[in-house]
Amino acid sequence: MTTALVQLTGITKTLKGQNAPRNILTGVDLTVHSGESVAILGRSGSGKSTLLSLIGLFDRADGGEYLLGGRDITRLPERKAAALRSAEFGFVFQRFFLLKHLTAAQNVAMALVNGQGWLAGRKRRAKVMAALEQVGIAHLAKHRPPRLSGGEQQRVAIARALVREPRVLLADEPTGALDTETGRLVIEALHAATDRGCGLILVTHDRDHADRMGRVLELQDGVLAPAGVRA
Repeated sequence: MTTALVQLTGITKTLKGQNAPRNILTGVDLTVHSGESVAILGRSGSGKSTLLSLIGLFDRADGGEYLLGGRDITRLPERKAAALRSAEFGFVFQRFFLLKHLTAAQNVAMALVNGQGWLAGRKRRAKVMAALEQVGIAHLAKHRPPRLSGGEQQRVAIARALVREPRVLLADEPTGALDTETGRLVIEALHAATDRGCGLILVTHDRDHADRMGRVLELQDGVLAPAGVRA
């Protein structure tokens, strides 16, 4: 049995605000292996994005254990967590977060500058073009975001997430602003990353997109369980 890429055990999280604290995750267990794709469904406010934030080390759980590649990172200091986040994870969100004055290729290259320091120009260009090719838009490398459709912009964002060759790809409602057909193409581009050994965790409200993943789970009452089978 191979070591799990992501392994969460008994993860809890309480949101503290002006009102009474709310227990949003009450004991989440999740195991994801390399090359595996998992969809997480749940109603609005159920804690899907909070869970993804915990997995991506943007936030910390209040309780439970988190292993990444067999290494316990539950209480990793923030400096080390930031380095791990940069080295091991790729992130795709509903909003594209592209810089409008840069070309598609330059937007993707920004991930290399921020995540891996300086790379020689030729090697950097090769990695950028390979990432754009993976999502089918290498021919748009010199186009700036205002000249791209919503789906093309999202695929630039996916290429930016993939260019660092992350072990874990986290996608939070990546098709929420796209039409059905464009959303399907984006899901295909995300899922293709698993062919290269990347683990994919997709948060979505769209059951059709979720069904394209290897497993479909649902977050209810603070715990994850297999989603109900559609009639």
